[in-house]
Amino acid sequence: MAPCVFWILLGLLLWQEPGSASLSLRMESVIQVLKDLEQDVRKTEAGHAASAWLRAAQDTVRHNPLSHHLLLTPAFQATAPGDHYPLSPKFLNFIKQVTRHDVKDGQEYGVVLAPDGSTVALEPLLMGLQAGVQEPRTVNLTLAVSAGAAASGDNAESPSTVDSLLVTTLAGYLGLAFLQNPRTLSHPGLGTEGCWDQLSSPQNFTLLDPTAPALTMAFLNGALDGILLGYHLRRIPEPRPALSLLLSQYYGATGVAGDPEFRSNFRRQNMAALALAPSLDRQVLGALILLQRLEPAHPQLWNMSWDQLTQVAARATKEFTDAYLGCPAIHPRCRWGAAPYRGQPKSLHLPLGFLYVHHTYEPAPPCTSFTQCAQNMRSMQRFHQDTRGWDDLGYSFVVGSDGYMYEGRGWHWQGAHTYRHNSLGFGVAFVGNYTAALPTEAAMRSVRDEFPGCALRAGFLRPQYKVLGHRQLVSTDCPGDALFEELRTWPHFSVKRKTDQKASGRRKRTLPPATMRRRPPAVE
Repeated sequence: MAPCVFWILLGLLLWQEPGSASLSLRMESVIQVLKDLEQDVRKTEAGHAASAWLRAAQDTVRHNPLSHHLLLTPAFQATAPGDHYPLSPKFLNFIKQVTRHDVKDGQEYGVVLAPDGSTVALEPLLMGLQAGVQEPRTVNLTLAVSAGAAASGDNAESPSTVDSLLVTTLAGYLGLAFLQNPRTLSHPGLGTEGCWDQLSSPQNFTLLDPTAPALTMAFLNGALDGILLGYHLRRIPEPRPALSLLLSQYYGATGVAGDPEFRSNFRRQNMAALALAPSLDRQVLGALILLQRLEPAHPQLWNMSWDQLTQVAARATKEFTDAYLGCPAIHPRCRWGAAPYRGQPKSLHLPLGFLYVHHTYEPAPPCTSFTQCAQNMRSMQRFHQDTRGWDDLGYSFVVGSDGYMYEGRGWHWQGAHTYRHNSLGFGVAFVGNYTAALPTEAAMRSVRDEFPGCALRAGFLRPQYKVLGHRQLVSTDCPGDALFEELRTWPHFSVKRKTDQKASGRRKRTLPPATMRRRPPAVE
């Protein structure tokens, strides 16, 4: 894709003020609009395309001081305005809706639902794509501001340059978020999740915690996607692929260039593999210094010393690395279509001392897509509620092979997963039958390393917690011979055996065939 074509697409996608959408807020709609734009651009590229896309992109990034100074080169700003490419009213209305990211009155705007079930903010994603193809990539802090700008951030140890890709997608927002709210960790993870009004044709996204800081899960997802795809665009030579194709691969099942691990399902793992933590610390500090020097300076940065800015940058980077990259991605109940809880849930007395590992046995095949995993979750919940007579799905959390965990009863409510031990630990189940095979390494890592790490940081697990297989406490083959042998190698594995009954070799069936279903006593 020619550079000017790329700018036309990005400029038009981010141009306009927020309005109502005529397309559902899905990533597929974004790709659909891009395909239409790409067809028009090819027809008119030789005409007034350059002035049109330059003007559109200039209007777009002007509202953001970091983007304005790092992405608008002098040649870019000097370009005369031109006519924008015409689009159908349906597409224009959609563009208005997805223009800029914002959080207001518990609603999040400028976000779309991706095929992997995650919610993605388009602004940081598109800024990352924009920075990925633009020169210069490293910007001198001194040259980025006028000679008369404030220089209260000057220090011999201050970063002298910033990376336009990292600063415009993540570093600036991360620094401001922790500047505005020196958060005290009270829950696992980083970023506020939310619920769509519907999954088939989503239009409104409501945050689960309206009082939480403005740093949302959707924004972090979009920032990571922008960084990963931006770095990818920097590495590949021209002509670059069409933007619609790149996003189709990244948010689809095939992955970018046919790599199934280079897709949105594994954004956290891929970001962690970049090993940007030391660099990100300096980029956050550089972004804060730049915001302090720009005119008008950010009010909260007035009179802040270099030491204070350094502390904010260090804390922001550590929280992002530990609480986001180091935590599993968990889809909330509303995302997979959970039915309401029946009865009155029992609160857990945190922290807990155990992590009980299960496999579902049935469904036997691992679920590898959001659609399949969400369907499995609903099927298991129906069986637990309608056949078992339980109040809800029994597990605390369920692990798919799609790169995600799924919230069952969650962190705070007692489950129905390990008879007579439900109040003592979290029950986590892998979707599939692991009698002879193991879950994917990514799925096992989420339970072995990431899940307990997040729970420990939030005070939900005790430091000396124990890992047990279901069969060690109840007469069952769960979690399967292969997985249980793997558990023996995990940190915190306990050799504790059943004390209340002898193993009978009976297999646990989470979702048996309809002909075998009977209604046992409603005992959780």
